[in-house]
Amino acid sequence: MLGAMLTDPYARKFSYLRLSITEMCNFSCRYCLPEGYRPKLSESEPELDLYEIENLFHGVAAAGFQKVRITGGEPTLRADLFEIISAASETPGIGIRALSTNGWNLKSIAARLRTAGLTHLNVSVDSLDRERFKSLSGRDSLPLVLAGIEEALSLGFAGVKVNAVLHKETAVQELDRFLELIKTRPLSVRFIELMRTGERGEYRDRHFLSAGELKLQLLQNGWMPLARGETSGPAMEFSHPEFVGRIGLIAPHAEGFCESCNRLRVTSRGRLKLCLFGEKDQSLRDLLRSKEDALGISDRMGELLRAKPVSHFLKEGRVGAARNFSVMGG
Repeated sequence: MLGAMLTDPYARKFSYLRLSITEMCNFSCRYCLPEGYRPKLSESEPELDLYEIENLFHGVAAAGFQKVRITGGEPTLRADLFEIISAASETPGIGIRALSTNGWNLKSIAARLRTAGLTHLNVSVDSLDRERFKSLSGRDSLPLVLAGIEEALSLGFAGVKVNAVLHKETAVQELDRFLELIKTRPLSVRFIELMRTGERGEYRDRHFLSAGELKLQLLQNGWMPLARGETSGPAMEFSHPEFVGRIGLIAPHAEGFCESCNRLRVTSRGRLKLCLFGEKDQSLRDLLRSKEDALGISDRMGELLRAKPVSHFLKEGRVGAARNFSVMGG
């Protein structure tokens, strides 16, 4: 039997879990891991295994969570990815099973993802210019990634989205390219503001562009804002009668961004993050030894949510424990 949705002191309801299953990544994106993934040798705690993840799904479903997004690092680097998706699919109450990926092998695995029970897919594509994509990601993989997206569109996923991190130097050109992409394809392209992290603060300051500038441009060109659903992510989405696809904006620096927060994060080592930019994490690992123990997740999360602040502190330059996005799960 599913429990009531968890709430915090500001009446925000939580139905959406973002679970990182690995810190590993095979891209070297400038804003995250410009020198590539390097294991933290001082880290003694292993990543969650499949059994612990199954118990986590059981626990959060009992706590009223209806949506799980599997992230990383790059989650497709885990050999048991399909078993993890199947475990989410087989957990009563988790109706939305999503994956965020850089798409490097998507064409070859999309059908298996669908068969395992994945319902929604997000693919990171920061540029539709091949040379700029290579420069930003460290991989000359744009044609392969786009082929994977086309494959995913053919397989009947409930939603396929593309994530692009905004850079002020190329925003106009990229918007034009992505608009052409969604003219006839049922894709949602979401532009994400660069966010400061402990390791990449200077990069953010050099390249930051407010999503508000794109919002104004969209509204001036006939794009209409859409209402958010209960389990929707943080994007403001827009539609246009002449386009099959949609545009989304994720603007964590905008006023009121945190008011609609409905998601919590668990790292690949089983630590709960109340906020992407929170100061402290809390381990849930002691509750993942069995399905019975995992039923305590609702009480643990409910207690911790009492201390969730009304907002992050990005405007004050405080990023909390955020080193880079591969560690936090994005």
